[in-house]
Amino acid sequence: MSSPVISENLFLLYSLGMGIFVTFLYDILRIWRRVHRHGGFLVSLEDLLFWAFCAIAVFYLMHAESNGTMRWFAILGALVGMFLYKKTVSAFFVKWMSLGLRKLLTWLEKLLRLLWKPFRALGRQGKRAGRKAADKSKKAAGFMKKKLTGKVKLLKIILCKR
Repeated sequence: MSSPVISENLFLLYSLGMGIFVTFLYDILRIWRRVHRHGGFLVSLEDLLFWAFCAIAVFYLMHAESNGTMRWFAILGALVGMFLYKKTVSAFFVKWMSLGLRKLLTWLEKLLRLLWKPFRALGRQGKRAGRKAADKSKKAAGFMKKKLTGKVKLLKIILCKR
């Protein structure tokens, strides 16, 4: 085969790979959304960033492989790559990765709660001791205020007599 035909076939293969890569990245985003649910604003922001990244990646592929010329077979190759990935691997990948990550995060949460128990107990004891100290300091402050008020009044009486 001639060199231009080989380069065109390689470009088609790169386009196919780009389609698979873009769909794989979106599946990772879908897994993240299943594991960590969040509101519409963040979903929209994630989608905007994802599609901006995809546009840059496709532009780079077009620029590097065909000097920026739009090739319809490359777009068709990317669409075929997306379709093949979506129909073969995507559902299995998203389902099992989401399930595995949820289980892992649940296990980690339980482990952290178990490890955190002694610190929570210490915190509760420290809170009680802090309350007792605060109560005693309030009482001491009230006592000192009464004493100082009495001394100030006595000082005023003494100063007013002179």
